Amino acid sequence: MPDFSIEQALSTRPVAGIDEAGRGPWAGPVVAAAVMFQSPIRMDGLNDSKLVTPTRRTALYEQIMTHCLVGIGHAEAEEIDALNIWRATALAMCRAVEALPCPPAFVLVDGNRVPDGLPCPARAVIGGDGVSASIAAASIIAKVTRDRWMVEYAARYPEYGFDRHAGYGTAQHREALASHGICPIHRRSFAPIRAILEAEAV
Repeated sequence: MPDFSIEQALSTRPVAGIDEAGRGPWAGPVVAAAVMFQSPIRMDGLNDSKLVTPTRRTALYEQIMTHCLVGIGHAEAEEIDALNIWRATALAMCRAVEALPCPPAFVLVDGNRVPDGLPCPARAVIGGDGVSASIAAASIIAKVTRDRWMVEYAARYPEYGFDRHAGYGTAQHREALASHGICPIHRRSFAPIRAILEAEAV
């Protein structure tokens, strides 16, 4: 389970953990969160957001928002298409750090790459959301935030079912695309969406 071992081993503080949600979907933004614990407090069930039930994620989200410093950043579909998904993710991460109430002295980033443009030293941690409490907390905030935004998009574009698949390439999403074409939040640079556009242009 994630703990504070990595954070406590660093000589510089405060430390923020960063993670993202939504790199793979065909629609919607990529969302990043930066989380700083003000003290190493225990949160039951804190883990990689993919390993936590929706009910537990919601409870953890409320705890993290209450007890930690949180910044949220995102990049829209248009930015993903213009930059590519990694650069858009990096931009969202930098925006999340900038949105923190106070700047961190060091950043732990989930994955194997550190975004350019961070305002402080940083380290990439592969599988970080499974070992670092700060990164795990960021994964919860990013996931819950993005899921809630996709529910809002579902109300705007009800024919796509974004509240059920969050923009991922499910059978339901494919069927909706076949019936209705694309909408403004689809990522035109992603192969399945690009194929639809190319077919329409023929």
